[in-house]
Amino acid sequence: MTDAEYRVTFTPSGRRGRAAAGATVLDVAREIGAEIDSVGGGRGICGRCQVTVGAAPGMPISPAAPGMPISANALSAPGPTEIDYRGKRPLGADRRLACAAQVCGDVVIDVPPDSQVHRQVVRKRAEVVAIDVDPVVKLHYIEVAEPTLDDAASDLSRLLTALERQWGLPGLTVDTALLPELQPALRQGKWKVTVAVHYGTVVTGIWPGFRDVGLGVAFDVGSTTVAAHLCDLASGDVLASAGVMNPQIRFGEDLMSRVSYVMMNPGGEEQLTAVVRQAMNDLVGELVAEAGAERADILEVTVVGNPIMHHLVLGIDPTPLGTAPFALAVDQAVTGMAAQIGLDVHLGARLYLLPCIAGHVGADAAAAVLSEGPHRGDAVQLLVDVGTNAEIVLGSAGRLLAASSPTGPAFEGAQISGGQRAAPGAIERVRIDRESLEPRYRVIGSELWSDEAGFAGSIEKIGVTGICGSGIIEAVAELYLSGVISRDGVVAGEHRRIIADGRTSSYVLDEAAAISITQNDVRAIQLAKAALYAGVKLLMGHLGVEAVDEIRLAGAFGSHIDTKYAMVLGLIPDCDLARLSSAGNAAGTGSMMALLSRSARAEIEQVATEIEKIETATEARFQELFVGAMAIPHATDQFSQLAAAVDLPPGEAAPVRTRGRAARRVRAEGSTP
Repeated sequence: MTDAEYRVTFTPSGRRGRAAAGATVLDVAREIGAEIDSVGGGRGICGRCQVTVGAAPGMPISPAAPGMPISANALSAPGPTEIDYRGKRPLGADRRLACAAQVCGDVVIDVPPDSQVHRQVVRKRAEVVAIDVDPVVKLHYIEVAEPTLDDAASDLSRLLTALERQWGLPGLTVDTALLPELQPALRQGKWKVTVAVHYGTVVTGIWPGFRDVGLGVAFDVGSTTVAAHLCDLASGDVLASAGVMNPQIRFGEDLMSRVSYVMMNPGGEEQLTAVVRQAMNDLVGELVAEAGAERADILEVTVVGNPIMHHLVLGIDPTPLGTAPFALAVDQAVTGMAAQIGLDVHLGARLYLLPCIAGHVGADAAAAVLSEGPHRGDAVQLLVDVGTNAEIVLGSAGRLLAASSPTGPAFEGAQISGGQRAAPGAIERVRIDRESLEPRYRVIGSELWSDEAGFAGSIEKIGVTGICGSGIIEAVAELYLSGVISRDGVVAGEHRRIIADGRTSSYVLDEAAAISITQNDVRAIQLAKAALYAGVKLLMGHLGVEAVDEIRLAGAFGSHIDTKYAMVLGLIPDCDLARLSSAGNAAGTGSMMALLSRSARAEIEQVATEIEKIETATEARFQELFVGAMAIPHATDQFSQLAAAVDLPPGEAAPVRTRGRAARRVRAEGSTP
């Protein structure tokens, strides 16, 4: 090592190398592969490349890098670039601009999280998840040589040459649609422009002067709701989130009714596609308005959804998914232009739809796998997204299996006497006193329980309007724990709230609002939960396991239900309650991960090809497993871990009996996606 070379170490990456005296920290980082974020390309205008001053041997120990001492002279003194810096990101007293600070001695450079290219950020409302931000689209500021009579090369050639020389990006192409913007941008910017480069291969945007705003939208298109998140592609920050009811509901409450609509109405798929695309476009407008951004700031879009929603967003006829063999039109990841699905965003914005797993298990399930990562650990994880069609994934790093089970709409409040969707006024929590059998409940729109002072006033404007999915689950489970409902699901007993209802009985939950839990309500929940449990048991059998190590309940239903009651009812198998939890909107989180990370896309594209698909409709054991699962929590399976935490009623001798019509019905429903 000569006198003109110095040792440089970057933390937290641990990258080490040698630097010539006078080299900038940013140049050294690029040379040895210690990535530091930068849009300005070394011109001191973006402020993204801020670092902490480093160290040299023989000086006091650095708290930022134990083992390397601090040196006051390891970097050059701040020059005009740093002194005059006025960018959006304030330059703290302990920070330096890597593009301006020069190496003058052996040094350790600490790259803070906000300056790292592959930073990890926490971005999930209900749960914590680390997303490696590795943008698919990156912005690059360049200075382009002006043409002269002696060198009249085209503006495009000059642009591409500048990108190669200043950013090391050779062989780029440019979107044809951008060509009309090229010359105006160069001249308005006085030959200084910012360009967006997608996957390091194609220029997808160009703006005059310096710009560091690049946004993306992650969609989760569900059969009931459409959710969207606006993210900063460089930082991973979620700038705004919004959701809306899927307008396709007017064509059918559940997926199969929408497929039926398409079958019976020529052009029906075009109607369904048009309304969901309009909803997505409206959400984009809502997001940018909330964030104070522009539609043209959006450079990337990701979409997840179940197979039917996935196909309808793309404008594909979903009817083949309604009948055996339930063939998908496409299962691998789909890429294209955002404009192809009618989104009013930047003209160069790209579209990415995560891969589907099978005809019944869609891109939303793939996104949930990406978010929850059962393939990354040795624990056997059960991941369930509960909806009108439950998507189930089971396994670990060694092997993953997936299936779909026809639960129907009961968990969303449909087919329930007082049922409704989760909205203000809906009962969402229920508790029943074990001795008095008197209920108390909480409704959406109030934080108070019905037996607390001020409850009536808190719901005066909304009232009690019905009971939603989480409420009906808790009500049935609580009635079972209280002895009002037997193991085989019969409502019986002598109490003022247990009333005759034809040849059966009902439990009156709210007298004023006339909301009761009827025998038919209980049967609807039994049918739904038995179908889900049977699907889980099928996968456990194929995987060869008797128990699962952890359970994650995903989706809106999984987010709002008290997970303990899911096990009491028998939706899921016995498990340590400490390892049973809600995954929140795992599909939406997976969509955001794919939006913000190239490596996340590569990961799920590979994992999706390795997941084994089990078709419940063709499994001979499904009906047998379904019949056993009709009991609460189950006719034969032991729930010892649940019993250790919850005071379960004593077991009953009589096994549950499912009438032939009900069994045949679920068997038939097993063929629907």
